[in-house]
Amino acid sequence: MDAGPPYNPRTVEEVFRDFKGRRAGLIKALTTEVNLFFQQCDPEKENLCLYGLPTEQWKVTLPAEEVPPEIPEPALGINFARDGMQEKDWLSLVAVHSDAWLLGVAFYFGARFQFEKTDRKRLFNMINELPTIFEIVTGTAKKQVKEKSTNSNHGSNKPKSNSKRGSESQGKYAKVMQAREDYEDGSEDEDEDEHGETLCGACGENYASDEFWICCDVCEKWFHGKCVKITPARAEHIKQYKCPSCSNKRSRP
Repeated sequence: MDAGPPYNPRTVEEVFRDFKGRRAGLIKALTTEVNLFFQQCDPEKENLCLYGLPTEQWKVTLPAEEVPPEIPEPALGINFARDGMQEKDWLSLVAVHSDAWLLGVAFYFGARFQFEKTDRKRLFNMINELPTIFEIVTGTAKKQVKEKSTNSNHGSNKPKSNSKRGSESQGKYAKVMQAREDYEDGSEDEDEDEHGETLCGACGENYASDEFWICCDVCEKWFHGKCVKITPARAEHIKQYKCPSCSNKRSRP
């Protein structure tokens, strides 16, 4: 298996950067590029593994031939269960194993380069600040954010006429235009307070007022424009936006 050029992060920051890169690649495979991932996991092929690369890319291929491998190996034979269970359940299962693999790789580097107790704890805390791949794939991360937002705003009757959440009832155009205004004006008012923990359905990163976002009309998840390759200008001409995952679900026979 060729998972890219040899890369040996030696500090906590380097290991975390490696973790984020691999994680971003895996999230792509299970969300925005799920159709391609589905096709590559042919049950008729040999045991296949899903690898996340430090370059934020992913790869489905055979496991490493050398024993022991250069780094811990991900779950083996993910393709065999593809057609034997519901797609969402299969993707959730792959997501769980991917989370376990990411932690295994990160702490493999920690052990290899003799991280001390404080460094291991710091690495785990940095990782723990990010939602898991399973939470992103299943939508759990978004539910947690909604519950937290609901609890923090409980009992408050203050109107939020300028927030994106309030504009959702006005249709897709209003949502896109509000997101574009935030992007162009760099507004950091109560909108960011409300959406500061909204997570991108593709990369899992938090909302920021200086970035353009767009909401899927089917699953209602928010995405960075750059993650789904949608610009503010292009968004104005979209009557109903479907994210790549929702589009693939409807186009797949």
